[in-house]
Amino acid sequence: MTFYDFAKSVVTGIFKPLYRIEAIGIEHFPKEGGVLLCANHIHNFDPIIVGIMAPRPVHYMAKDEIFSVPVLGNIVRKCNAFPVKRGFNDREALRTGLKILKDGHVFGLFPEGTRSKTGELGKGLSGAGFFALRSTASVVPCAIIGPYRSFRKLKVVYGQPIDLDELRKEKASVEQVTELIMSKIDKLKKEHQ
Repeated sequence: MTFYDFAKSVVTGIFKPLYRIEAIGIEHFPKEGGVLLCANHIHNFDPIIVGIMAPRPVHYMAKDEIFSVPVLGNIVRKCNAFPVKRGFNDREALRTGLKILKDGHVFGLFPEGTRSKTGELGKGLSGAGFFALRSTASVVPCAIIGPYRSFRKLKVVYGQPIDLDELRKEKASVEQVTELIMSKIDKLKKEHQ
């Protein structure tokens, strides 16, 4: 058993009953190949919740300051996170994200870049479109719905992979692709609230 699997089982045992988490649309999640998993961002626990509910291990970018915190940095790294320098064009982080997708793994991304204070979906940053267009990975929209309150239901909804074939042929911009991804997340939120 890997550290990731161990941590996932421990955290699932705590969070799943606490937040009565329900996963919807797991059947849409590709069983193999690179997956760009794009979710809305409403709470600090979002990466944990999406990670424990996904049927495959998820890799994330995390702000580089976390990795310099004793013990925590090591745990985060062992849970498939890698550092990104926020506010910079961090080419190393971009290369790492693309390699994860190329190697057939799941890369989790929160296109808004920061948590929504209101719970409303914010504008997506171009990173989601960049990874979608620069890879051949399946792009799976994901909506996290509900309050993070003890014993109140929290939903994690996975949508069908987004068909980007036409947009790739038309040489769509990263902004256009990001907008499409955000619209699919918004649709999932509205359908399942």
